[in-house]
Amino acid sequence: MKIEALTLPDDTALLKKMLVDLQGHYDKETGILLEQIRYLRAQLFGRKSEKIQPEGGPQPLPLFDMPEPAGNDDEEEETHIPAHNRKKRGRKALPEDLPRVERIHDIDDADKVCACGCELSRIGEEVSEQLDIIPAQVQVIRHIRPKYACKNCEGVKDDGPSVKIAPVPPQIIPKSIASPGLLARILTGKFIDHTPFYRQEKQLVRLGVEISRTSMCNWAMQAASACQPLLNLLQDEVLAGSFINIDETTLQVLQEPGRSPTTKSYMWIFRRGDPDKPVLIYQYHPTRSGDVANAFLRDFQGYVQTDGYSGYNFLDHEKEIHHIGCWAHARRNFMDVIKAQGKNRKSGAADKALSFIRKLYNLEKNARTNELSIEEVYLMRQNEAKPILDDFEKWLSKKKLQTPPKGLLGKAIYYTLNQWHRLIGYIEDGRLTPDNNMAENCIRPFVVGRKNWLFSGTPKGAEASALLYSLIETAKSNKLEPYAYLRYIFENLPTASSLEDYEALLPWNITPEQMHCSTQLGVVR
Repeated sequence: MKIEALTLPDDTALLKKMLVDLQGHYDKETGILLEQIRYLRAQLFGRKSEKIQPEGGPQPLPLFDMPEPAGNDDEEEETHIPAHNRKKRGRKALPEDLPRVERIHDIDDADKVCACGCELSRIGEEVSEQLDIIPAQVQVIRHIRPKYACKNCEGVKDDGPSVKIAPVPPQIIPKSIASPGLLARILTGKFIDHTPFYRQEKQLVRLGVEISRTSMCNWAMQAASACQPLLNLLQDEVLAGSFINIDETTLQVLQEPGRSPTTKSYMWIFRRGDPDKPVLIYQYHPTRSGDVANAFLRDFQGYVQTDGYSGYNFLDHEKEIHHIGCWAHARRNFMDVIKAQGKNRKSGAADKALSFIRKLYNLEKNARTNELSIEEVYLMRQNEAKPILDDFEKWLSKKKLQTPPKGLLGKAIYYTLNQWHRLIGYIEDGRLTPDNNMAENCIRPFVVGRKNWLFSGTPKGAEASALLYSLIETAKSNKLEPYAYLRYIFENLPTASSLEDYEALLPWNITPEQMHCSTQLGVVR
């Protein structure tokens, strides 16, 4: 603010008042800037956990965040610890289904005779186990097709074939050296172990095989193309459910037409929230526009849970869709206030807000512990969670009038109130969850992989990655081992011809025993 000396009044009292007002204005601006600096430093160097540290020692009052008065509002929370059985400490036993190789360490025959001359009798044994690993073995599968011909008909014209031979076995990638086992191993390495193709190329060299990363990339895209019918069925299952979680994260694609290699693209995740049949659909799109979600949900009826991104605002106006919000994001904003206050701080409004949220999550934890049914969860939320939400909304509305909107606390309060009609939506159905963490947890494997392989080369490669992530993460959510599942579908997909054949390859229609038999058939003994 620029002040001209000629415009200042001559009245001393008026000058003092102007000085005090100006000082107050600058104190507020400085406080907001210092709060932002502390928050940014906490983001860079502080703890990532959102757990609150216990208070200790003298702590100054935080700016714009006065402590709540002690009274009936701050009722002490009682913590009930259920009875439990203490687990035995020590090393876990090795799995019983692993093959055992016995090595007997016996004493010499001369030592089996007692000093009195009698032969010692065996009275027992001591057994200890060690875990051993056999390095990966590479083998070549030779497909031999005998040829047959009739010597009597040799040189005689006939309508039938002169030579008979068995047809070529159908393969997931025709005329390729990649077997289902090799293909499953390569894709598991990238999408489960987050190992880029160039690193796998070096690993295979150590095993005595040279396969270029270009070949691996081509195989991955061809395998994804062959699995497209399965993805279509999975997408139908998502839309047939009653509850969908949506989230998205950034992705860099180098060779997008008409776009710079540094332009951000996005990987979207659509998760069927029904616990009986979890399905995950990953989709690559060059945009974060809400049109992506709108196109996917065109025929959907039910609940959709998202974060507060404005691209999802259209869901509030869809008649067949109930849009619910995410309490984890609301909680995170209040945690940012605490992180920005530093170590020496007093309990304030952010702690009060977190105490409300903590009560809501304690109810959910008790429901899971007691294994309440969907109807019981609904009644619990109506009878216990709803009063907490009503009190929280009243407190937020009151605190909003006392808090500068530009500070972190003001932003947290405004965000929560603006999202309130979505945040309270989870109490409408016992199948719903308070937050969108299921979608965020599903997108985490992609984020970890992205830190290793960094980018996708082409849009087709990004689409193939999205399809393979969909298959693998859906298999994991249905308690299947990813390598065994990929190998199983790569072996059986080439012979699938009807809708029933494709449906039989969906994760919930396959047993671990089927996959185990498929894996054993590929081993030469």
